[in-house]
Formats: sequence, structure tokens, C-alpha cells
Amino acid sequence: DLSGSITTPDVKLNLGGEFIKESTATTFLRQRGYGWLLEVEDDDPEDNKPLLEELDIDLKDIYYKIRCVLMPMPSLGFNRQVVRDNPDFWGPLAVVLFFSMISLYGQFKVVSWIITIWIFGSLTIFLLARVLGGEVAYGQVLGVIGYSLLPLIVIAPLLLVVGSFEVVSTLIKLFGVFWAAYSAASLLVGEEFKTKKPLLIYPIFLLYIYFLSLYTGV
Repeated sequence: DLSGSITTPDVKLNLGGEFIKESTATTFLRQRGYGWLLEVEDDDPEDNKPLLEELDIDLKDIYYKIRCVLMPMPSLGFNRQVVRDNPDFWGPLAVVLFFSMISLYGQFKVVSWIITIWIFGSLTIFLLARVLGGEVAYGQVLGVIGYSLLPLIVIAPLLLVVGSFEVVSTLIKLFGVFWAAYSAASLLVGEEFKTKKPLLIYPIFLLYIYFLSLYTGV
């Protein structure tokens, strides 16, 4: 007759040269094929990305595009085509929202109007550009039109100062609209339009007049 007892094997794990004794429950699970329950997944590097990187927000890129829009003269040496060729969403959205905030005057309806005009106005410019033979995407138009609101934001404090001088105020408004329209048109109206350029420049100019009218309360 055979007699004796079966003892639980003393299983040890070798982790980095150090042996760690497993508990009875751990050993039982491993013997029954449930060791996968004890596995711990390594942290995924993708889960540790900064929030700005997760949202695809590049502050340096946005700052450079702002400078390209505010200083549209080619002699300044900025690569302004990056505003069109590398469009983003968060920068133009921030500009449009900021313009909406300074346009409030106690009536919150203007915010929705400005965002609506930005989206559908850009869509109109995009469709017109495609009909005229331009090679441009809707995201590019949306970004350029949004960023080019910056000149209207710049002239806003001036309008508060010279508001009582109607002639000076009108000149500043015209300057701001021409500045914004020129900045946008110089990026969207390429050489492929040839003699059709005025057909696209004119609606861009009208779009910024409408933006300014929403700010001034006309």
C-alpha cells in the first residue's frame, strides 16, 4: 500500500534576480489555468500623452499663423501658405469665439450668428472657389476665414476710443475690413483663378463687412 500526502509546491517567481514566493491562492489559480487573471498590463505610452497633444493643439503653430494673418505683407518673410496648406480647427475656432465675446453687447444671440456666418460663409466661399476652378478644401477655407478675423479684433479697442468721431471710426472700420479681406484673399485666391479673381475677392470682402456689422450692432 502506498501512503503519503501531497503538499502545495513552493512556486517562486524570478523577478530581476529576486525570488518572490507566491501565495497559495496564486498557485491554485495558475495550476487550474487561470493565471491570466493575475497578469498586469503595462502602461500604454499613448495613454500618457499631454492633453494638448491628445486634442491635436499646437500652440506654436497657432501663434505663427496668427502672425502670418496680422502681418500679410510678403516682405516680412513669413511663410503665409502654412495657414492654407496646414489647416487646423482649434485656432480659428478660438479666434471666432473671441470675436464673438467682444461682440456681445449684452445680447448672446450674436455669438451664434457669428459662428453660423463663419461656418456657412466659409462654405459659400469654398463652393464658389471650386466652381471657379480653385483647388482648395473646405477645412482650408474654414481656417483662413477664421484666422483672418484677427484684424477686426485688433481694431475693436480703437473703435471704443474713437467711437464719438464718426469719420475716424468709419475709416478704421474700412481699414479693418480691407486688412481682413486682403489677408484672407491673398491665401485663398491663387494664380489658378486668373481673370476670375474679383469674383472670389468680392464675396470675401462682403463676408467681413457682415462680420463687422455683427460687432458694431448694425
